Amino acid sequence: MPHQRSIGDPMHAMDLKLFRDFRRLWVQGVAIALVLAAGIAVIIMSVGMSRALNETRSAYYDSNRFAHVFASARRAPDSLISQLRDIEGVAQVETQVRSYAILDIPGRAKPATGLLISRPELGEPLLNVPLLRRGRWPEGAGEAVVNEPFAEANGFLPGDTISVNLNGRKRAVTITGTALSPEFVYTIGPGALMPQNETFGILWMQAEVLDAGFGMAGAFNTVALTVLPRTPLEPVKDAVKALLDPYGAATPVGRDAQQSNAFLDAEIQSLEVMAWVLPPVFLGITVFLVNMVMGRIVQLERSEIGLMKAVGYTNWEIGLHYLMLAALIAFLGVGIGWGVGSWLAQAMSKLYAKYFDFPFLVFGVPLSIYALSAMLGLAATSAGALSSAMRAARLAPAVAMAPPAPPSFHGSTLDRLADLLRLGQPTRMILRSLLRWPLRAGMTMLGMALAVSVLVASNFFPDAMDEIIDTAFYQSNRQDMLLLFDPDAPETALEEVRRLPGVLQVEPQQYHAARLIYGSYEKQVPVSTVANAADLARVVDGNGQVIAPDPFGILLSDRLAAALHVEVGDTLTVSFESGRRETFEVPVTGIVTQFFGLGAYFAHDTLNAMFRQSPRVSNVNVTLADPQAAEAFQERIKDVPRLMGTINMTENRLSFMETLSQNILIATTVYGILGMIITVGVAYNAARVQLSERARELACLRILGFGKGEVAYILAGEVLLLAVLAQPVGWVIGYGVARLMTEGFTSDLYAIPLVLEPATFARASLIVLGAAAVSVALVARRLGRLDLIAVMKTRE
Repeated sequence: MPHQRSIGDPMHAMDLKLFRDFRRLWVQGVAIALVLAAGIAVIIMSVGMSRALNETRSAYYDSNRFAHVFASARRAPDSLISQLRDIEGVAQVETQVRSYAILDIPGRAKPATGLLISRPELGEPLLNVPLLRRGRWPEGAGEAVVNEPFAEANGFLPGDTISVNLNGRKRAVTITGTALSPEFVYTIGPGALMPQNETFGILWMQAEVLDAGFGMAGAFNTVALTVLPRTPLEPVKDAVKALLDPYGAATPVGRDAQQSNAFLDAEIQSLEVMAWVLPPVFLGITVFLVNMVMGRIVQLERSEIGLMKAVGYTNWEIGLHYLMLAALIAFLGVGIGWGVGSWLAQAMSKLYAKYFDFPFLVFGVPLSIYALSAMLGLAATSAGALSSAMRAARLAPAVAMAPPAPPSFHGSTLDRLADLLRLGQPTRMILRSLLRWPLRAGMTMLGMALAVSVLVASNFFPDAMDEIIDTAFYQSNRQDMLLLFDPDAPETALEEVRRLPGVLQVEPQQYHAARLIYGSYEKQVPVSTVANAADLARVVDGNGQVIAPDPFGILLSDRLAAALHVEVGDTLTVSFESGRRETFEVPVTGIVTQFFGLGAYFAHDTLNAMFRQSPRVSNVNVTLADPQAAEAFQERIKDVPRLMGTINMTENRLSFMETLSQNILIATTVYGILGMIITVGVAYNAARVQLSERARELACLRILGFGKGEVAYILAGEVLLLAVLAQPVGWVIGYGVARLMTEGFTSDLYAIPLVLEPATFARASLIVLGAAAVSVALVARRLGRLDLIAVMKTRE
């Protein structure tokens, strides 16, 4: 007669057994749950934060009317505004006057660079609307609102005064308030690598002030446009360029190429890469661990399974029982993963607040992500338990209640090899056990190899950052200061700079916006020059070799060459968007590996000859004789004519290194913990399963006279041997995962080199081997508490 649930019984007998089994196996269950929780936490953190950044950006852009198209010109008349509005698909148009200027901050020798932006004479801006955070908008000629990060970094309050160099004339400006803008979520100055809020700020001033200061009355030099829904951007950009071309226009860009938004896109992309690469590792290990533990449980409970079938439990109920046991592990892992993932996402949101200037953060991991992660966790544990549950369901009562047939052993090549090597019996038993269950041994080794791979793949970042810092700051950009001129200055400016106090070395450089075209491929990039026998601003490839541009061609970075699908020897069309706006056919004479931006380089003298101009400079690279002389130098450059900005490369370097060291420490710690969780989960469960299988065998050895150390060696040796064998496999997998991550993180803004030092592999192996040894030692302690008589009475 089939077993029936009692109507008045609140808990079925199988439910009682389920919870008793889980309580008995709670340590192994927690170890597996922690591995699963690590994968769930990474999903919640990376997907949650990418969604939070995306939703915050969308809400901010929509509420403050962030433009779709951005364009600039030298000086375009206001009469073009009506024609810009008439372009098909355009919804709104906003024109402004913008210019960089040197800022003199009272009580500080070091100058700052400001981007001055005009506000409409009447009403509020239509697009890219700044959000006033404190104070009021300027009402008079000598007033300005500054961006909030600049104010906070310098301790400015409404009412404070700074000096602004308006086209060579100093003017006192009173700060009336602070603001944030959707255009400057990531506020980075010209030539800088990271935000430096102390030395770069945004100033919103009355339009008539900038019109008078820069000779822009009745004209504008930047325009932003929004388009109607479902309007393609390319025709709009082409129409804008056609209207602005006679006035020195640069090629219009969309949001994807707007500087602040591009950096934000790159960060979201890196979070999405993390979500795709790491969680499958943890879910795969969870499948293996559940399969190993559940398989052993079914093996140990054969007689109970036979008895349950004999009293009327169906195959379905028995199979479901073991699936529910795996589900309990999933529920525990998912719960821990949700909590840790939410906490990590909150911590990352505070970290992002340092770099991205949002007025608010729409933080809230969507319920769909929690649901998806829970389904993935449940699917992983169910997949691991499925084969064991089906095997339990298929067992016939008579077969289940009989002891399993003992394994058959016979001599093999291993025995002859052991004789030749004179291996002891404990070592032979370890090797025989590996051959007895090769699949389980292979999966255990793979699990620990994946732990090694996670550590290798995450710890390559410090090595990669060291490579980037060395190449970018100590080999390529070796100057102390960078002086920016607009418009380009005659090369005689070099002598003026050389006469400033403390100057040891100067070197000219030019930058020009250009479109590089090859067939149907096109990229808009800044083209720069390299001085003859350059020593301060050099082009250095990934191998540390200094590369000088050929005087008869153009030198490209590897990512730019790949984007244009060009090789050395191909002829490239270079259309300049400055000066005479001429177009040249230029051969590609070299391709160099670089980590920042999309570089294109001419020899300095070559570009002057192409433009048929006397030597000019856009930038002057400066090395100071003594760091102590920097203060006097910085005080003097505030009054240099035509100077639009400065970059303190020493401070830039220190800021970059400090920020990276903090982020790398956090990332290395998190991934180190994840690697240890994987190792403990795999090693501990493997040792526990081995102890449960071989308890009678080990007890026999103790009775026969083997010492506790020898018996512990047999138990621990198998897992530790597999841990050692897993190391080279983990190194190879880690190399592959690291390569995938570098490819996923690569963008037009930067590339991360794949640099793996021997110390990285050694560190990963030491962590995994150490965690494995501790896990096995915890299980080996149980050997000392074995009741030999009770163990010997148990049935095989």
